Amino acid sequence: MITVIVNDAPRVVGQASTVGGLLEELSLPPKGIAVAVNGEVVRRVDWARFRLAEGDVVDVLTAAQGG
Repeated sequence: MITVIVNDAPRVVGQASTVGGLLEELSLPPKGIAVAVNGEVVRRVDWARFRLAEGDVVDVLTAAQGG
């Protein structure tokens, strides 16, 4: 198990966790979301293979409608 920071909150995830796996754990739909790890945007096509490491800072942003 490793600990990552997701939107400013610590979260324990499996050792082999990926961005895609994290989003599944968070029950977030894949549409309307952007993800950055340690300040770098991770492309959607890379979510399934982008592995998270101990201490990574993950920012998950969702699109909001309105004006």
